[in-house]
Amino acid sequence: MDKLTLIPLGGFGEFGKNCTVLKYGDDLLVIDVGLQFPDDDMPGVDLVIPDFTYLVQHRAQIQGIVFTHGHEDHIGALPYLLAQIPAKLYATPLTRGLIEGKLREDRLMSSAELHTILPGQEITLGAFKVTAYHVNHSIPDSIGLAIRTPLGLVVHTGDFKIDHTPIDGKTIDLGALAKLSMEGVLLLLSDSTNAESIGYTMSESRIIDSLQQVFSHAQGRIIIATFASLISRIQLVIQIAAQFGRKVAIAGRSMEESISIAEKLGYISFPAGLRMPITAINALPPNEVCILATGSQGEPTAALGRMAKGHFRNVTINEGDTVVYSSKAIPGNETAIYRTIDELFRLGADVIYGEQAGVHVSGHAAQEELKLLLNLLRPLYFVPMHGAHRMLYRHAQLAYSIGYSREDVFVLENGHTLECTAAGARLGEVIAVNTVYVDGSLVGDVGNTVLRDRMTLSQDGFVIAKVTVDGVLGRIAQVPELISQGFIWEPTSAELLHQAQEAIAGIVSSCNGEFDADTLAQRVKGSLERLFYNETKRRPVVIPMIIQS
Repeated sequence: MDKLTLIPLGGFGEFGKNCTVLKYGDDLLVIDVGLQFPDDDMPGVDLVIPDFTYLVQHRAQIQGIVFTHGHEDHIGALPYLLAQIPAKLYATPLTRGLIEGKLREDRLMSSAELHTILPGQEITLGAFKVTAYHVNHSIPDSIGLAIRTPLGLVVHTGDFKIDHTPIDGKTIDLGALAKLSMEGVLLLLSDSTNAESIGYTMSESRIIDSLQQVFSHAQGRIIIATFASLISRIQLVIQIAAQFGRKVAIAGRSMEESISIAEKLGYISFPAGLRMPITAINALPPNEVCILATGSQGEPTAALGRMAKGHFRNVTINEGDTVVYSSKAIPGNETAIYRTIDELFRLGADVIYGEQAGVHVSGHAAQEELKLLLNLLRPLYFVPMHGAHRMLYRHAQLAYSIGYSREDVFVLENGHTLECTAAGARLGEVIAVNTVYVDGSLVGDVGNTVLRDRMTLSQDGFVIAKVTVDGVLGRIAQVPELISQGFIWEPTSAELLHQAQEAIAGIVSSCNGEFDADTLAQRVKGSLERLFYNETKRRPVVIPMIIQS
Protein backbone atom coordinates (compact mmCIF):
# COMPACT_ATOMS: atom_id res chain seq x y z
CA MET A 1 0.00 0.00 0.00
CA ASP A 2 1.25 3.51 -0.85
CA LYS A 3 2.40 5.32 2.28
CA LEU A 4 3.50 8.88 3.01
CA THR A 5 5.34 9.33 6.29
CA LEU A 6 5.94 12.58 8.16
CA ILE A 7 9.09 12.45 10.31
CA PRO A 8 9.65 15.45 12.63
CA LEU A 9 13.32 15.78 13.59
CA GLY A 10 13.04 19.24 15.18
CA GLY A 11 10.67 22.11 15.86
CA PHE A 12 7.79 20.04 17.24
CA GLY A 13 7.21 20.86 20.90
CA GLU A 14 10.06 23.36 21.06
CA PHE A 15 11.34 26.68 19.72
CA GLY A 16 13.92 26.33 16.99
CA LYS A 17 15.96 23.59 15.28
CA ASN A 18 13.19 23.20 12.73
CA CYS A 19 13.73 20.14 10.56
CA THR A 20 10.97 18.09 8.94
CA VAL A 21 11.26 15.02 6.71
CA LEU A 22 8.69 13.55 4.31
CA LYS A 23 9.13 9.98 3.10
CA TYR A 24 7.40 8.28 0.19
CA GLY A 25 8.68 4.90 -0.89
CA ASP A 26 12.45 5.13 -0.75
CA ASP A 27 12.54 8.89 -1.29
CA LEU A 28 13.14 11.47 1.43
CA LEU A 29 12.48 15.21 1.25
CA VAL A 30 14.01 17.40 3.99
CA ILE A 31 12.50 20.79 4.85
CA ASP A 32 14.76 23.22 6.78
CA VAL A 33 17.80 22.41 8.92
CA GLY A 34 17.68 24.87 11.82
CA LEU A 35 19.39 25.36 15.15
CA GLN A 36 18.20 26.31 18.62
CA PHE A 37 19.80 28.68 21.08
CA PRO A 38 20.55 27.20 24.53
CA ASP A 39 18.32 27.68 27.57
CA ASP A 40 19.50 28.78 31.01
CA ASP A 41 19.75 25.12 32.06
CA MET A 42 22.41 24.42 29.40
CA PRO A 43 25.53 26.07 30.84
CA GLY A 44 28.46 26.21 28.45
CA VAL A 45 26.40 25.08 25.46
CA ASP A 46 26.68 27.28 22.36
CA LEU A 47 23.95 25.77 20.16
CA VAL A 48 21.47 22.91 20.00
CA ILE A 49 20.96 21.11 16.68
CA PRO A 50 18.70 18.31 15.43
CA ASP A 51 19.76 14.71 15.74
CA PHE A 52 20.85 13.86 12.18
CA THR A 53 21.28 10.12 12.79
CA TYR A 54 18.23 9.21 10.70
CA LEU A 55 19.37 11.38 7.79
CA VAL A 56 22.91 10.06 7.90
CA GLN A 57 21.65 6.47 7.95
CA HIS A 58 19.39 7.17 4.93
CA ARG A 59 21.66 9.58 3.09
CA ALA A 60 21.25 7.81 -0.27
CA GLN A 61 17.48 8.35 -0.13
CA ILE A 62 17.59 12.13 0.39
CA GLN A 63 16.37 13.80 -2.81
CA GLY A 64 17.03 17.32 -1.59
CA ILE A 65 16.74 19.86 1.22
CA VAL A 66 14.33 22.76 0.69
CA PHE A 67 14.52 25.87 2.87
CA THR A 68 11.55 28.10 3.67
CA HIS A 69 13.56 31.18 4.70
CA GLY A 70 16.89 32.41 6.02
CA HIS A 71 16.48 32.56 9.80
CA GLU A 72 18.94 30.65 11.96
CA ASP A 73 16.25 28.34 13.35
CA HIS A 74 15.73 27.14 9.77
CA ILE A 75 19.22 27.19 8.19
CA GLY A 76 21.67 27.44 11.10
CA ALA A 77 22.40 23.73 11.59
CA LEU A 78 23.11 23.04 7.92
CA PRO A 79 26.93 23.12 8.30
CA TYR A 80 26.72 20.37 10.92
CA LEU A 81 24.70 18.18 8.56
CA LEU A 82 26.89 18.84 5.52
CA ALA A 83 29.95 17.95 7.58
CA GLN A 84 28.50 14.41 7.60
CA ILE A 85 26.76 14.06 4.24
CA PRO A 86 26.62 16.04 0.97
CA ALA A 87 23.23 17.29 -0.21
CA LYS A 88 21.31 19.18 -2.89
CA LEU A 89 19.97 22.44 -1.47
CA TYR A 90 17.02 24.50 -2.77
CA ALA A 91 16.34 28.05 -1.55
CA THR A 92 15.07 31.44 -2.67
CA PRO A 93 17.75 34.05 -3.61
CA LEU A 94 18.20 35.73 -0.22
CA THR A 95 18.04 32.44 1.69
CA ARG A 96 20.57 30.97 -0.72
CA GLY A 97 22.86 33.96 -0.20
CA LEU A 98 22.75 33.55 3.58
CA ILE A 99 23.41 29.80 3.24
CA GLU A 100 26.36 30.40 0.92
CA GLY A 101 27.85 32.77 3.49
CA LYS A 102 27.70 30.04 6.13
CA LEU A 103 29.15 27.37 3.88
CA ARG A 104 32.06 29.54 2.75
CA GLU A 105 32.90 30.35 6.36
CA ASP A 106 32.89 26.65 7.25
CA ARG A 107 34.58 25.60 3.97
CA LEU A 108 31.68 23.33 3.04
CA MET A 109 30.77 24.63 -0.42
CA SER A 110 32.02 21.39 -1.97
CA SER A 111 29.51 19.42 0.11
CA ALA A 112 26.51 21.29 -1.30
CA GLU A 113 24.85 21.52 -4.68
CA LEU A 114 22.94 24.81 -4.50
CA HIS A 115 19.82 25.61 -6.54
CA THR A 116 17.64 28.72 -6.58
CA ILE A 117 13.86 28.36 -6.42
CA LEU A 118 11.25 31.06 -6.96
CA PRO A 119 7.57 31.25 -6.00
CA GLY A 120 5.46 29.45 -8.59
CA GLN A 121 8.33 27.31 -9.82
CA GLU A 122 7.95 23.53 -9.56
CA ILE A 123 10.90 21.27 -8.88
CA THR A 124 10.85 17.47 -8.96
CA LEU A 125 12.71 15.69 -6.17
CA GLY A 126 12.13 11.96 -6.57
CA ALA A 127 8.50 11.22 -5.74
CA PHE A 128 7.93 14.83 -4.65
CA LYS A 129 6.93 17.75 -6.87
CA VAL A 130 7.55 20.91 -4.83
CA THR A 131 6.12 24.35 -5.65
CA ALA A 132 6.97 27.39 -3.54
CA TYR A 133 4.46 30.16 -2.79
CA HIS A 134 5.22 33.56 -1.27
CA VAL A 135 4.40 34.25 2.39
CA ASN A 136 4.89 37.23 4.69
CA HIS A 137 7.44 36.87 7.46
CA SER A 138 10.08 39.05 9.11
CA ILE A 139 12.66 38.31 6.42
CA PRO A 140 12.24 38.71 2.64
CA ASP A 141 12.04 35.73 0.30
CA SER A 142 10.05 33.61 2.75
CA ILE A 143 8.03 30.81 1.22
CA GLY A 144 5.57 28.07 1.98
CA LEU A 145 5.64 24.79 0.09
CA ALA A 146 3.04 22.88 -1.88
CA ILE A 147 4.36 19.32 -2.04
CA ARG A 148 2.59 16.96 -4.44
CA THR A 149 3.03 13.27 -3.73
CA PRO A 150 1.46 10.19 -5.37
CA LEU A 151 -0.82 10.01 -2.33
CA GLY A 152 -1.91 13.65 -2.27
CA LEU A 153 -0.96 17.27 -1.65
CA VAL A 154 0.97 18.36 1.44
CA VAL A 155 1.14 22.08 2.35
CA HIS A 156 3.97 23.30 4.59
CA THR A 157 3.48 26.94 5.61
CA GLY A 158 6.99 27.71 6.84
CA ASP A 159 6.94 30.67 9.23
CA PHE A 160 4.23 33.06 8.07
CA LYS A 161 1.66 35.73 8.79
CA ILE A 162 -0.99 37.36 6.64
CA ASP A 163 0.11 40.96 6.09
CA HIS A 164 -2.04 43.05 3.77
CA THR A 165 0.30 46.07 3.94
CA PRO A 166 3.86 44.72 4.08
CA ILE A 167 6.69 47.20 3.74
CA ASP A 168 7.98 45.61 0.53
CA GLY A 169 4.48 45.54 -0.97
CA LYS A 170 4.50 41.75 -1.48
CA THR A 171 1.51 40.16 0.24
CA ILE A 172 1.09 36.49 0.98
CA ASP A 173 -0.11 34.68 -2.15
CA LEU A 174 -3.67 33.88 -1.08
CA GLY A 175 -4.55 33.20 -4.70
CA ALA A 176 -2.05 30.33 -4.83
CA LEU A 177 -3.45 28.98 -1.56
CA ALA A 178 -7.01 29.14 -2.94
CA LYS A 179 -5.92 27.10 -5.97
CA LEU A 180 -4.34 24.53 -3.66
CA SER A 181 -7.63 24.33 -1.79
CA MET A 182 -9.47 23.57 -5.03
CA GLU A 183 -6.92 20.87 -5.80
CA GLY A 184 -7.58 19.27 -2.40
CA VAL A 185 -5.10 19.18 0.49
CA LEU A 186 -4.25 15.88 2.15
CA LEU A 187 -2.08 17.25 4.96
CA LEU A 188 -1.36 20.73 6.32
CA LEU A 189 1.70 21.53 8.45
CA SER A 190 1.25 25.00 9.92
CA ASP A 191 3.34 27.43 12.01
CA SER A 192 2.16 27.54 15.66
CA THR A 193 4.47 30.18 17.15
CA ASN A 194 1.68 32.70 17.82
CA ALA A 195 -1.15 30.21 18.38
CA GLU A 196 -1.66 31.68 21.86
CA SER A 197 -2.13 35.23 20.51
CA ILE A 198 -5.71 36.29 19.89
CA GLY A 199 -6.78 38.31 16.86
CA TYR A 200 -4.40 39.22 14.08
CA THR A 201 -0.67 39.96 14.02
CA MET A 202 0.04 43.61 13.26
CA SER A 203 1.45 44.58 9.90
CA GLU A 204 5.16 45.39 9.68
CA SER A 205 4.12 48.83 8.41
CA ARG A 206 2.59 49.64 11.83
CA ILE A 207 6.03 50.22 13.33
CA ILE A 208 6.85 53.04 10.92
CA ASP A 209 5.03 55.59 13.08
CA SER A 210 6.66 54.26 16.27
CA LEU A 211 10.17 54.48 14.85
CA GLN A 212 9.50 57.93 13.39
CA GLN A 213 8.40 59.07 16.87
CA VAL A 214 11.69 57.80 18.29
CA PHE A 215 13.74 59.58 15.66
CA SER A 216 11.80 62.83 16.02
CA HIS A 217 12.27 63.01 19.82
CA ALA A 218 15.78 61.62 20.35
CA GLN A 219 18.41 64.32 20.98
CA GLY A 220 21.47 62.07 21.07
CA ARG A 221 22.57 58.98 19.17
CA ILE A 222 20.02 56.29 18.33
CA ILE A 223 21.11 52.66 18.64
CA ILE A 224 18.71 50.11 17.14
CA ALA A 225 19.22 46.54 18.34
CA THR A 226 17.62 43.85 16.21
CA PHE A 227 18.31 40.47 14.62
CA ALA A 228 20.89 40.54 11.85
CA SER A 229 18.47 38.56 9.69
CA LEU A 230 15.58 41.04 10.05
CA ILE A 231 16.37 42.45 6.62
CA SER A 232 13.06 44.29 6.18
CA ARG A 233 13.46 45.98 9.57
CA ILE A 234 17.03 47.00 8.79
CA GLN A 235 15.93 48.56 5.48
CA LEU A 236 13.14 50.42 7.27
CA VAL A 237 15.58 51.87 9.82
CA ILE A 238 17.87 52.97 6.99
CA GLN A 239 14.97 54.78 5.27
CA ILE A 240 13.84 56.54 8.47
CA ALA A 241 17.42 57.51 9.37
CA ALA A 242 17.78 59.13 5.95
CA GLN A 243 14.47 60.92 6.47
CA PHE A 244 15.75 62.46 9.71
CA GLY A 245 19.24 63.26 8.49
CA ARG A 246 21.15 60.64 10.47
CA LYS A 247 24.12 58.67 9.19
CA VAL A 248 23.96 54.90 9.69
CA ALA A 249 26.77 52.73 11.08
CA ILE A 250 26.78 48.97 11.62
CA ALA A 251 27.99 47.32 14.84
CA GLY A 252 28.33 43.54 14.96
CA ARG A 253 29.91 41.00 12.61
CA SER A 254 26.74 39.04 11.87
CA MET A 255 24.90 42.29 11.07
CA GLU A 256 27.71 43.32 8.70
CA GLU A 257 27.59 39.94 6.94
CA SER A 258 23.80 39.85 6.55
CA ILE A 259 23.66 43.41 5.23
CA SER A 260 26.50 42.72 2.80
CA ILE A 261 24.68 39.69 1.38
CA ALA A 262 21.33 41.52 1.22
CA GLU A 263 22.95 44.53 -0.49
CA LYS A 264 24.49 42.37 -3.19
CA LEU A 265 21.10 40.76 -3.87
CA GLY A 266 19.22 44.07 -3.86
CA TYR A 267 17.22 43.59 -0.64
CA ILE A 268 18.96 46.45 1.18
CA SER A 269 20.16 49.76 -0.23
CA PHE A 270 21.74 52.82 1.39
CA PRO A 271 21.15 56.27 -0.05
CA ALA A 272 24.39 57.83 -1.25
CA GLY A 273 26.54 59.08 1.62
CA LEU A 274 24.28 57.68 4.34
CA ARG A 275 26.43 54.80 5.57
CA MET A 276 29.41 55.53 7.78
CA PRO A 277 32.03 53.16 9.20
CA ILE A 278 31.59 52.58 12.93
CA THR A 279 35.08 53.99 13.47
CA ALA A 280 34.03 57.41 12.10
CA ILE A 281 30.83 58.11 14.03
CA ASN A 282 32.48 59.81 17.00
CA ALA A 283 33.41 62.68 14.70
CA LEU A 284 29.70 63.38 14.06
CA PRO A 285 27.27 65.28 16.30
CA PRO A 286 25.21 62.78 18.37
CA ASN A 287 21.94 63.89 16.76
CA GLU A 288 23.26 62.85 13.34
CA VAL A 289 24.08 59.25 14.28
CA CYS A 290 22.10 56.00 14.03
CA ILE A 291 23.74 52.66 14.84
CA LEU A 292 22.32 49.27 13.86
CA ALA A 293 23.63 46.75 16.40
CA THR A 294 23.51 43.08 17.23
CA GLY A 295 22.76 41.97 20.79
CA SER A 296 18.97 42.24 21.04
CA GLN A 297 18.85 38.91 22.93
CA GLY A 298 21.22 39.95 25.71
CA GLU A 299 24.24 38.15 24.26
CA PRO A 300 27.21 39.42 26.31
CA THR A 301 29.67 39.21 23.40
CA ALA A 302 27.39 40.92 20.85
CA ALA A 303 27.82 44.61 20.05
CA LEU A 304 25.11 45.97 22.37
CA GLY A 305 26.19 43.71 25.24
CA ARG A 306 29.76 45.02 24.98
CA MET A 307 28.50 48.62 24.79
CA ALA A 308 26.51 48.09 27.98
CA LYS A 309 29.67 46.79 29.72
CA GLY A 310 31.82 49.60 28.34
CA HIS A 311 33.90 47.13 26.32
CA PHE A 312 33.00 48.19 22.77
CA ARG A 313 35.95 50.02 21.26
CA ASN A 314 34.12 52.50 19.04
CA VAL A 315 30.96 53.28 21.03
CA THR A 316 30.64 54.43 24.63
CA ILE A 317 27.06 54.76 25.88
CA ASN A 318 26.44 58.31 27.06
CA GLU A 319 23.59 60.11 28.78
CA GLY A 320 21.17 61.21 26.09
CA ASP A 321 21.64 58.14 23.88
CA THR A 322 18.48 56.23 22.91
CA VAL A 323 18.61 52.44 22.61
CA VAL A 324 15.71 50.71 20.82
CA TYR A 325 15.05 46.98 21.13
CA SER A 326 13.33 46.28 17.82
CA SER A 327 12.90 42.54 18.38
CA LYS A 328 11.04 40.06 20.52
CA ALA A 329 12.74 38.10 23.27
CA ILE A 330 13.39 34.48 22.40
CA PRO A 331 11.99 32.43 25.32
CA GLY A 332 14.81 31.80 27.79
CA ASN A 333 16.68 35.03 26.97
CA GLU A 334 14.58 37.37 29.10
CA THR A 335 16.97 37.48 32.08
CA ALA A 336 19.98 38.34 29.91
CA ILE A 337 17.99 40.99 28.01
CA TYR A 338 16.75 42.75 31.14
CA ARG A 339 20.24 42.62 32.65
CA THR A 340 21.57 44.49 29.60
CA ILE A 341 18.67 46.97 29.72
CA ASP A 342 19.45 47.73 33.38
CA GLU A 343 23.11 48.34 32.53
CA LEU A 344 22.13 50.69 29.70
CA PHE A 345 19.85 52.68 32.00
CA ARG A 346 22.68 52.95 34.55
CA LEU A 347 24.86 54.51 31.85
CA GLY A 348 22.23 57.18 31.22
CA ALA A 349 20.62 55.85 28.05
CA ASP A 350 16.89 55.97 27.38
CA VAL A 351 15.92 52.40 26.52
CA ILE A 352 12.78 51.66 24.49
CA TYR A 353 11.65 48.05 24.66
CA GLY A 354 8.65 45.76 25.04
CA GLU A 355 5.35 45.35 23.20
CA GLN A 356 3.96 48.61 24.56
CA ALA A 357 6.71 50.54 22.77
CA GLY A 358 5.40 49.49 19.35
CA VAL A 359 8.86 49.14 17.82
CA HIS A 360 8.53 45.46 16.91
CA VAL A 361 5.85 43.30 15.36
CA SER A 362 5.85 39.54 15.10
CA GLY A 363 6.43 37.66 11.88
CA HIS A 364 4.04 34.86 12.87
CA ALA A 365 0.31 34.44 12.37
CA ALA A 366 -2.06 34.89 15.31
CA GLN A 367 -5.23 32.89 15.95
CA GLU A 368 -7.54 34.51 13.40
CA GLU A 369 -4.97 34.14 10.62
CA LEU A 370 -4.38 30.50 11.56
CA LYS A 371 -8.11 29.82 11.41
CA LEU A 372 -8.35 31.64 8.09
CA LEU A 373 -5.66 29.40 6.61
CA LEU A 374 -7.32 26.26 7.94
CA ASN A 375 -10.68 27.33 6.52
CA LEU A 376 -9.12 28.30 3.20
CA LEU A 377 -7.21 25.04 2.68
CA ARG A 378 -9.57 22.62 4.52
CA PRO A 379 -7.00 19.81 4.67
CA LEU A 380 -8.07 16.26 5.43
CA TYR A 381 -5.45 16.08 8.18
CA PHE A 382 -3.72 18.79 10.17
CA VAL A 383 -0.41 18.84 12.08
CA PRO A 384 0.59 21.94 14.07
CA MET A 385 4.36 22.57 13.97
CA HIS A 386 7.01 25.11 15.01
CA GLY A 387 6.35 25.89 18.66
CA ALA A 388 6.35 24.72 22.25
CA HIS A 389 3.92 21.93 23.05
CA ARG A 390 1.38 24.34 24.56
CA MET A 391 1.35 26.26 21.26
CA LEU A 392 0.82 23.11 19.22
CA TYR A 393 -2.02 22.23 21.60
CA ARG A 394 -3.63 25.69 21.23
CA HIS A 395 -3.33 25.45 17.45
CA ALA A 396 -5.05 22.06 17.56
CA GLN A 397 -7.85 23.63 19.63
CA LEU A 398 -8.33 26.26 16.91
CA ALA A 399 -8.84 23.44 14.44
CA TYR A 400 -11.40 21.80 16.75
CA SER A 401 -13.22 25.13 17.07
CA ILE A 402 -13.84 25.28 13.30
CA GLY A 403 -15.12 21.75 13.05
CA TYR A 404 -12.16 19.39 12.89
CA SER A 405 -12.42 16.12 14.81
CA ARG A 406 -9.68 14.89 17.13
CA GLU A 407 -9.08 11.95 14.77
CA ASP A 408 -7.95 14.34 12.02
CA VAL A 409 -5.56 16.53 14.06
CA PHE A 410 -2.20 15.21 15.24
CA VAL A 411 -0.07 16.96 17.87
CA LEU A 412 3.36 15.40 17.43
CA GLU A 413 6.69 15.47 19.23
CA ASN A 414 10.10 15.16 17.61
CA GLY A 415 10.62 11.59 16.44
CA HIS A 416 6.90 10.71 16.51
CA THR A 417 5.94 9.88 12.95
CA LEU A 418 2.62 10.16 11.10
CA GLU A 419 1.69 7.69 8.36
CA CYS A 420 -0.81 8.56 5.64
CA THR A 421 -2.29 5.92 3.34
CA ALA A 422 -5.39 5.65 1.17
CA ALA A 423 -7.12 4.24 4.26
CA GLY A 424 -6.38 7.32 6.39
CA ALA A 425 -3.75 8.74 8.74
CA ARG A 426 -2.40 7.23 11.94
CA LEU A 427 0.56 7.55 14.27
CA GLY A 428 3.55 5.52 13.11
CA GLU A 429 6.74 4.31 14.73
CA VAL A 430 8.77 6.46 17.11
CA ILE A 431 12.27 7.25 15.89
CA ALA A 432 14.89 7.81 18.58
CA VAL A 433 15.82 11.50 18.49
CA ASN A 434 18.38 12.80 20.97
CA THR A 435 19.25 16.35 21.92
CA VAL A 436 22.56 17.25 20.30
CA TYR A 437 24.56 20.00 21.99
CA VAL A 438 27.31 22.04 20.33
CA ASP A 439 29.96 23.16 22.82
CA GLY A 440 32.83 24.91 21.08
CA SER A 441 34.20 22.41 18.57
CA LEU A 442 32.47 19.50 20.33
CA VAL A 443 29.28 18.26 18.66
CA GLY A 444 27.23 15.70 20.58
CA ASP A 445 29.97 15.02 23.12
CA VAL A 446 28.18 17.01 25.81
CA GLY A 447 25.20 15.08 27.14
CA ASN A 448 22.62 15.46 29.89
CA THR A 449 24.98 14.01 32.49
CA VAL A 450 27.60 16.66 31.74
CA LEU A 451 24.95 19.39 31.85
CA ARG A 452 23.68 18.14 35.21
CA ASP A 453 27.23 18.23 36.55
CA ARG A 454 27.67 21.77 35.22
CA MET A 455 24.42 22.90 36.82
CA THR A 456 25.44 21.31 40.12
CA LEU A 457 28.86 22.92 39.94
CA SER A 458 27.30 26.31 39.22
CA GLN A 459 24.85 25.99 42.11
CA ASP A 460 26.63 23.94 44.80
CA GLY A 461 30.30 23.82 43.84
CA PHE A 462 32.58 20.82 44.32
CA VAL A 463 34.79 19.13 46.90
CA ILE A 464 37.90 17.11 46.07
CA ALA A 465 38.73 14.50 48.71
CA LYS A 466 42.37 13.43 48.45
CA VAL A 467 42.83 10.21 50.41
CA THR A 468 46.30 8.66 50.74
CA VAL A 469 46.32 5.10 52.07
CA ASP A 470 49.08 2.69 52.96
CA GLY A 471 48.47 -0.24 50.64
CA VAL A 472 50.48 -2.62 52.83
CA LEU A 473 49.09 -1.72 56.24
CA GLY A 474 45.61 -0.90 54.91
CA ARG A 475 45.26 2.37 56.77
CA ILE A 476 45.33 6.11 56.10
CA ALA A 477 48.87 7.27 55.50
CA GLN A 478 48.10 10.96 56.20
CA VAL A 479 45.23 13.21 57.11
CA PRO A 480 42.75 13.37 54.18
CA GLU A 481 43.03 16.62 52.21
CA LEU A 482 39.77 18.36 51.27
CA ILE A 483 39.73 21.07 48.61
CA SER A 484 36.49 23.02 48.15
CA GLN A 485 35.47 25.42 45.38
CA GLY A 486 32.09 27.15 45.27
CA PHE A 487 30.75 25.13 48.22
CA ILE A 488 31.98 26.52 51.53
CA TRP A 489 34.54 29.02 52.70
CA GLU A 490 37.05 26.77 54.40
CA PRO A 491 38.25 29.10 57.21
CA THR A 492 34.70 29.28 58.61
CA SER A 493 33.86 25.61 58.07
CA ALA A 494 36.62 23.85 59.96
CA GLU A 495 34.16 21.70 61.91
CA LEU A 496 32.45 20.40 58.77
CA LEU A 497 35.78 19.58 57.15
CA HIS A 498 36.90 17.82 60.33
CA GLN A 499 33.72 15.70 60.23
CA ALA A 500 34.46 14.82 56.63
CA GLN A 501 38.01 13.75 57.51
CA GLU A 502 36.71 11.57 60.33
CA ALA A 503 34.12 10.01 58.02
CA ILE A 504 36.85 9.10 55.54
CA ALA A 505 39.04 7.66 58.29
CA GLY A 506 36.11 5.57 59.51
CA ILE A 507 35.51 4.16 56.02
CA VAL A 508 39.14 3.17 55.57
CA SER A 509 39.21 1.60 59.05
CA SER A 510 36.07 -0.44 58.35
CA CYS A 511 37.77 -2.04 55.35
CA ASN A 512 40.09 -3.98 57.72
CA GLY A 513 42.92 -3.67 55.27
CA GLU A 514 40.99 -5.19 52.39
CA PHE A 515 39.86 -2.74 49.74
CA ASP A 516 40.36 -1.68 46.16
CA ALA A 517 40.67 1.92 45.04
CA ASP A 518 37.38 2.02 43.04
CA THR A 519 35.27 0.60 45.86
CA LEU A 520 36.87 2.93 48.41
CA ALA A 521 36.29 5.93 46.12
CA GLN A 522 32.59 5.10 45.78
CA ARG A 523 32.18 4.70 49.55
CA VAL A 524 33.97 8.00 50.25
CA LYS A 525 31.86 9.78 47.64
CA GLY A 526 28.55 8.45 49.01
CA SER A 527 29.48 9.16 52.64
CA LEU A 528 30.57 12.76 51.97
CA GLU A 529 27.53 13.49 49.82
CA ARG A 530 25.25 12.39 52.68
CA LEU A 531 27.26 14.33 55.25
CA PHE A 532 27.32 17.58 53.26
CA TYR A 533 23.60 17.42 52.47
CA ASN A 534 22.65 16.65 56.10
CA GLU A 535 24.76 19.55 57.38
CA THR A 536 24.20 22.17 54.64
CA LYS A 537 21.22 21.01 52.54
CA ARG A 538 23.46 21.40 49.50
CA ARG A 539 24.78 18.80 47.08
CA PRO A 540 28.28 19.65 45.87
CA VAL A 541 29.99 17.41 43.34
CA VAL A 542 32.32 15.15 45.38
CA ILE A 543 35.44 13.96 43.57
CA PRO A 544 37.40 11.31 45.52
CA MET A 545 41.08 10.79 44.71
CA ILE A 546 42.52 7.58 46.16
CA ILE A 547 46.33 7.46 46.28
CA GLN A 548 48.05 4.27 47.42
CA SER A 549 51.52 4.70 48.90
